[in-house]
Amino acid sequence: MLHWALVFLVVALIAAVFGFGGIASTAAGMAQILFVIALVLFVVSLLAGFLRRSP
Repeated sequence: MLHWALVFLVVALIAAVFGFGGIASTAAGMAQILFVIALVLFVVSLLAGFLRRSP
């Protein structure tokens, strides 16, 4: 998931350098969405691991 967020971030940066504002904006938005989803999944996984360990 983080891999795809980084890919969209790189695409956004390259598009911004070449002046494609719409594509850069869309790719940056997708990168933000994927990063937030990855962050939420990480927190859920972390909480599940802590709850599983408690005796």
